[in-house]
Amino acid sequence: MNAKRITPLVVIGLALAGGVIFLQRRRKQPLPCPSNLSWLLENPVMNGMAGAKKLLDRAQVAPGMRVLDVGCGPGRVTLPTAERVGAAGEVIALDVQIAMLDRVQKKLDAQGVTNVRLLHAGAGDGMTDSETFDRAFLVTVLGEIPDKPAALREIYRALKPGGILSITEMYLDPDVQMPGRIRKLADETGFDVDETFGAFPAFTMNLVKPLMG
Repeated sequence: MNAKRITPLVVIGLALAGGVIFLQRRRKQPLPCPSNLSWLLENPVMNGMAGAKKLLDRAQVAPGMRVLDVGCGPGRVTLPTAERVGAAGEVIALDVQIAMLDRVQKKLDAQGVTNVRLLHAGAGDGMTDSETFDRAFLVTVLGEIPDKPAALREIYRALKPGGILSITEMYLDPDVQMPGRIRKLADETGFDVDETFGAFPAFTMNLVKPLMG
């Protein structure tokens, strides 16, 4: 099968899977993407719309930083972040699903990555340290979190003053959070909205923890 036929098939598969998940979640509370559907997060279409390098550049991730990847999933952003921050930096990959963390660990072992620590917890559970991180990521995750204000309060507490929470959303995601909703959550939790990148089909909004609060 040639490359020109692969991309349309991936798009069709994403659309069908997304439709099924959407119908299920309309009747239930928000749920994380199951580990057996992690291919929805790791494919050429996702990388084209919200590739890890693009997201790291938007968040201005630099060597030596400590980064919190909330809802890390299979590690699509975690491992590139670990490479970017280097040996002097560290990444905490947080996820509520052990199966997702197992996937990340296998990749870490295979690639010999040693500057990533896995944390089994839900966003908002209060398992992170205060004023520890320079950056935090929520990449197509916010809509899956049952208590969104609690999650943002925890991330706010975990960031250093001046730290950035970079939120990326995709309009094809059945759990997409619109910019207005993110701005409201930012106001409620003390974040300042800094920059917004992109539009359709995906956008990133950077929230900053004020230097003085």
